[in-house]
Amino acid sequence: MKNITLILIALFSFNSFSQDYRFGKVSKDELLEKRNSQDTSAHATILYHNQEIYYQYSQNDGFTQVNTMYRRIKIYDKEGYNWATHQIRLYDQSASSGEDLKSLRGYTYHLENGKVKKTKLKSESIFEEKESDNWELLKFTLPNINDGVVIEYEYAIHSPYIALEDVVLQELIPIKQLDFEVRIPEFFNFNKTVNPKSTYYPEVLESEYDRVENTYARNRVTTSRGTQSSTTEGSEWRFKERKTEVHETNIPALVYEPYVDNLRNYQTRISWEYAFFRGPDGEIKTYSTTWDKVVETIYRNDNFGGQLNKTSYFDDDLDAVLAGVDDPMEKAARVFNFVKSKVKWNKFVSIYSNDGVKSAYKTGSGNVSEINLMLTAMLRYAGLTANPVLVSTRSHGIPILPTRSGFNYVISAIEVQDGLILLDATNPYTTANILPEHVINWQGRIVREHGSSAWIPLNSNTSSKETVSLNIKINDDLSIDGKVRDHLTNHLAFDFREQYNNINNELHIQKLEEDKGEIEISNLEISGGKELSKPIMYSYDYHLENAIEEIGDKLYMSPMIFMEPKENPFKQEARLYPIDIIYPRSEKYVVNMMLPDGYIVESLPKNTKIQYNNNEGEFTYLARENGKMLQFTINLDMNKTLILPENYPEFKRFFELMIEKETEKIVLKKV
Repeated sequence: MKNITLILIALFSFNSFSQDYRFGKVSKDELLEKRNSQDTSAHATILYHNQEIYYQYSQNDGFTQVNTMYRRIKIYDKEGYNWATHQIRLYDQSASSGEDLKSLRGYTYHLENGKVKKTKLKSESIFEEKESDNWELLKFTLPNINDGVVIEYEYAIHSPYIALEDVVLQELIPIKQLDFEVRIPEFFNFNKTVNPKSTYYPEVLESEYDRVENTYARNRVTTSRGTQSSTTEGSEWRFKERKTEVHETNIPALVYEPYVDNLRNYQTRISWEYAFFRGPDGEIKTYSTTWDKVVETIYRNDNFGGQLNKTSYFDDDLDAVLAGVDDPMEKAARVFNFVKSKVKWNKFVSIYSNDGVKSAYKTGSGNVSEINLMLTAMLRYAGLTANPVLVSTRSHGIPILPTRSGFNYVISAIEVQDGLILLDATNPYTTANILPEHVINWQGRIVREHGSSAWIPLNSNTSSKETVSLNIKINDDLSIDGKVRDHLTNHLAFDFREQYNNINNELHIQKLEEDKGEIEISNLEISGGKELSKPIMYSYDYHLENAIEEIGDKLYMSPMIFMEPKENPFKQEARLYPIDIIYPRSEKYVVNMMLPDGYIVESLPKNTKIQYNNNEGEFTYLARENGKMLQFTINLDMNKTLILPENYPEFKRFFELMIEKETEKIVLKKV
């Protein structure tokens, strides 16, 4: 009797605390929840994620893919409001038979006088926009968002394509419960891979069972290249279906870490490669591919390789641009600058031309592909060995399996004796081998004439340098006057131009004054902003209050005053993901300080040299006293751009010692 009572109590407890995740069954307890007990730092939680993918069959269309999604999300505070907006990507390869979104509905739930109330998602909160030539974005935002609400939405994507997109099993917020299932008829065979870079590995279940379809004519099986008919006839059609399932609870959020390349590169997800098709008659067609085959297919597309052979639209103009020039590098520079001035980027990202390079040239506007394929064609016309390079941008991630959707961007490369010169003409401030940061994503695939290809590194080996001269004069009231001179090269100069070239001096000064204490900046002068072949040089005068601490007859101050680091970005004890510094850099500060009348030096920071992993990082600090003048020379050289998690403790210690030194005080004593 005692055991029966215990069992009944256990069953009652389970039923009391089990959650109903059917659509519309949001509970009062969910609305009252203040924090995620498993992750109290979370600003929102996916209470339930359910995704089901299957292939439905019809006599007319054969097999088509249906991808259903249902989510219920708890929003705790304002920083979680962005989870009320969701976007869906729809692929349309032919512009005639693309993917369709169906059965979209959503609600926002809140408590009113202790009762659960809901607000419906309306059509005016649903927006469509073109992301690229083949991808469309549909965005919607749930209404009436406030702290504590619960939202839910569901929809289905109907696709004529057999190929499967990546299935995401982890997000930037925790997931309390996840159920995923995909059912695939035996005719479609996929290779699947769980992201090897992820730190959370789910249990993936596999099974197989019989499926029966009623038929009234010859069976039709849709492949990625059309519909095929079998010779089998009859009222019932039996075949095997394979099921892959994931059922997980309390999936941790992807943890943000400073200087991570793209956090979603480390997201738990399953990637699927369509390997082969086996028809009811046993015929096999292979679709499994290699990167060579992927690139060859892209190259054969008229909207890629076909655009490289067109020259008649620019030849007369380019002949005039190149007139009298014999040096190949001068030719390359003129072509590069000509394209940048002639065609502006319309912000569309694609590896394929949309309206064609000729149209882009004529209208002065084009997508990434049109601009950089045009650049490549012109460089070839000028007699240079130039080829396009396929790239996956940082936000697009690093592809795991060979697939045409693995690339989303194109740049151009000139092959020279010493290596490659990489060019991107979509940005007015790029120069040779100085690419926008979103392009510098590990490696790209160079596509040579006739479609042969090879991987090439995108990371720069050239150091970007910043040299700062900081003059300090301490006034009688302990305020400080001085002058700053700054010199920037390569990527640092590019970043400066992107940030400041299109703003006036007044706004520039406001930005310079941010987070620098009680400072007033004046007489800002800049050179090299428009001359891309030259470094950026700028200077300004400043007046600074309250940078010196006076205790008794002593003064305490940092030699770097407002330029000293505010905090160490590397505080965590351990690191999950690599640190990506993007490009090598060198920072040098030369500080010249004039001693105030009536004071002498009591103590200076000691000269120091700190190294990380031999010469991968080096920090030096030199202090000199010369009469009434003090000079400090502070150098940081980072030659390694990728720090692996196993090397993080040593790198963290390197940064800690460096920041301790940069914030160390000098002590002046009244005579």
